[in-house]
Amino acid sequence: MHRITTAPVAPIPARTRWAVAAGAGAALAAAWWLGDTAPYPYAQRGLLDVPLPFLTADRMDAVLRPRPGERILEIGPGTGLQSLHVAPQLGPEGRLDVLDIQQEMLDHVMCRAERDGLATIRPTRSDARELPYADGTFDAVYAVTALGEIPEPDRVLREAARVLAPGGRLVIGEFFDRHWIPFGRLHRLADAAGLHLTERRGPSPAYLARFRPCRAHAPGPRSERLADSDRDTNDGKA
Repeated sequence: MHRITTAPVAPIPARTRWAVAAGAGAALAAAWWLGDTAPYPYAQRGLLDVPLPFLTADRMDAVLRPRPGERILEIGPGTGLQSLHVAPQLGPEGRLDVLDIQQEMLDHVMCRAERDGLATIRPTRSDARELPYADGTFDAVYAVTALGEIPEPDRVLREAARVLAPGGRLVIGEFFDRHWIPFGRLHRLADAAGLHLTERRGPSPAYLARFRPCRAHAPGPRSERLADSDRDTNDGKA
């Protein structure tokens, strides 16, 4: 009987193992980055329900300040992570409009709203660059990790400013991904759209920023109706 012998296998150096792991990680990151298409594909909707650092519900409330009876517009609601949190705060007399280019996302939001007994959410399928609403319709407009996925974000901001009531507010939330809009760029686009910064929270890779129409662009008595407690005292602070 012949005995089969094998040569001992030399251990893989730690440096080589780390290099392989780093290469695999880079490949996965590249696949995620290059595969991150806009609009966000419905097939990957599960990731949209993962809370993001610095874009927490508490921070969203502090920056958006939803109030009972208000009418608010959400651009790009995804699967409704923000919608289902904001809508109840508007009360039975308030209303949350959700606008998306993908009917599947809107259907998903409405199914969740029905499950939770929320009857104050209204879906609209449309392009955010041409909002199908009259001037001065909304007390607030917000878009969380959605603005960068829309071509010509400058047009979206101008449209948001148009549909805001005088004294209304726009909240943009951005998180670092392929379509991320750095805060500096957003600030410049907002200035050009006639919006001025009133608050920012979080670093540039993950921030929430609130803007209001500049008085020159939003005349009218409602621009003067803000109570002292509602005036912004930390303009531009992270």
